[in-house]
Amino acid sequence: MPEGPELHLASLFVNRMCEGLVFTGAVEKSEVNKNPEVPFCCDAYCIKAQSRGKEVRLTLAPIKNDDDSKRKVGNQQPMDVVFRFGMSGFFRFTSVDELPKHAHLRFYTNETPCRVLSFEDTRRFGSWHPNGTWQKDRGPCVMFEYESFRENVLSNLSDKAFDKPICEALLNQKYFNGIGNYLRAEILFRLQIPPFAKARTVLEGIELKDKDKKKIKKEITVLETTDTAGKKGVKVENPDLLSLCHAVPLEVVKLGENGYKPAKGEYSVLQAWMQCYSVDGMNSLSDHNGRTIWFKGDPGPMVPKGAKSRKIKWKIQKDHDYTDSKKAKKTHADSTAVEKPGKEKDDIKKESATFKAQRQKKDTKRVSMKPADENNKSKKQGKRSSKVPPRAGANQKKGKHVKEVIKRKSVTCRKSSTKAMPKRRSSGTRQGRSR
Repeated sequence: MPEGPELHLASLFVNRMCEGLVFTGAVEKSEVNKNPEVPFCCDAYCIKAQSRGKEVRLTLAPIKNDDDSKRKVGNQQPMDVVFRFGMSGFFRFTSVDELPKHAHLRFYTNETPCRVLSFEDTRRFGSWHPNGTWQKDRGPCVMFEYESFRENVLSNLSDKAFDKPICEALLNQKYFNGIGNYLRAEILFRLQIPPFAKARTVLEGIELKDKDKKKIKKEITVLETTDTAGKKGVKVENPDLLSLCHAVPLEVVKLGENGYKPAKGEYSVLQAWMQCYSVDGMNSLSDHNGRTIWFKGDPGPMVPKGAKSRKIKWKIQKDHDYTDSKKAKKTHADSTAVEKPGKEKDDIKKESATFKAQRQKKDTKRVSMKPADENNKSKKQGKRSSKVPPRAGANQKKGKHVKEVIKRKSVTCRKSSTKAMPKRRSSGTRQGRSR
């Protein structure tokens, strides 16, 4: 889920927690993670973070000492490690004793007691790249490089990427670096744009406005940051799609850490801010890539064939306490184990009681019916089976036909048998048959 605003909040978190701290030693990687080792080891270094779209860069800078800088720093050069969070990545700052289970990359402080900055990723979809740079295929950041972002989109409308529906084009990080699933739903909802309208058709109207010299008014907006204040923002009197791609993520940033706390699984503030994404009363469909888009009204002409609605609702998540997770699992298992046997015994008792009652009814019926059938038999009806009730009137013809069929079968059986089987005497007219 982490998108541009969440990664920017993560960079602010790192800068605030690591400000004035000295880190030491080698950078550790967990054995289970398949990302590369970070070949950085220094006696004293500091950490600074910066975000751009859906990427975060940590800069590990050695600290020089005037007395013996060569001995302490050595040949170690500053290193940039670029992170992409995937579905569940984020940073945590804890003591060594409270180190979470899924801390896959760790930076240790030079203090007593020692603390650690870790990159936690439960699902392991995140990645990091030592000596990395911003990914070349990603466009300018929608939040902090707005002018370049806008120019990059409008000057490349002939690209095939804009032949797709606008909801799918908004996830293309080559042009919309930082926009993700919930942001695209909120942006399209505010402008009442059908999600499956053609992207080029939607964006060509913005290009005409620029040709008509309807300029965007700029103003300086101060973001709540700890590293750089006075970031440039844009305020638009009549917002279009591109301007909302800039303004809506900044609204999430202004929510602060209360909007997104992945370490504790709290999303209540962010959920209250949302107007469309996973909100009751909104429609949802899966796009051509299988991603769910939330919207209201007409979906547009480019809806995938056989697209199904996906009613995904927010799950109420409690605070995660990784130290007590095993205890919680045991108590849950114990409670379910105690309840199940009691229910099964009750069900068995009920089923056995009903089965006995039904059995008794059947037995009483059989006992009462047998003497009645034997007493009611007549000589004329002796050839008819005791189970078949006597019929009168038009049904007598059918009875004669049945008698003939029975006689034929008995003759064929005698011919096919090799030994003469002893026969029992039967009541009624059967005694008169030839042996």
